[in-house]
Amino acid sequence: MVGFIDGYRESAQNWGELLLDLKARGLSILPKLAICDGALGFWSALEKVWPQTSQQRCWFHKTANVLNKFPKSLQKKALADLHAIWMASSKEEAEKAFDLFVKKYGVKYPSAVACLVKDRAELLAFYDFPAEHWKHIRTTNPIESTFGTVKHRTKRSKGCLGRETAFILVFKLIKDAEKSWRKLDGNN
Repeated sequence: MVGFIDGYRESAQNWGELLLDLKARGLSILPKLAICDGALGFWSALEKVWPQTSQQRCWFHKTANVLNKFPKSLQKKALADLHAIWMASSKEEAEKAFDLFVKKYGVKYPSAVACLVKDRAELLAFYDFPAEHWKHIRTTNPIESTFGTVKHRTKRSKGCLGRETAFILVFKLIKDAEKSWRKLDGNN
């Protein structure tokens, strides 16, 4: 963990404060890639603070968004076709699988395809980095379980804690969860 603040509903203001805090505390090496779900506030803040940073949209969240636009009976098949994109062995293969998905479902399920296509560049950004990092950078899931624990604990304590006490509780929960985070492959 490199930064932590409290905020309200993932707003651009709160994300901007976090990113500027990181910068002020000495994060002088420009981040090459930022990975996020569909949080518009984060993307807006990132473009203001580090406009050169590449953006990676979380495949797990995008997959759920796309599948929600398909009938249940077709979701398993569409999921396999989405997996073919983000599990491709190269960016070129991913581009082909992406184009096939668009052709295959575009006529009957235009809203599902539009949902996918609007983030094409951000979904395939991870292919511009070394292959040993792909499993870590194509999704936000490696850190999602931490936030699940935090949400669970803070909902149970809602109304019982002051702001500072809640802040300390959340910080301690994250620091404890950090012990079990998966180490990055190819971290040299």
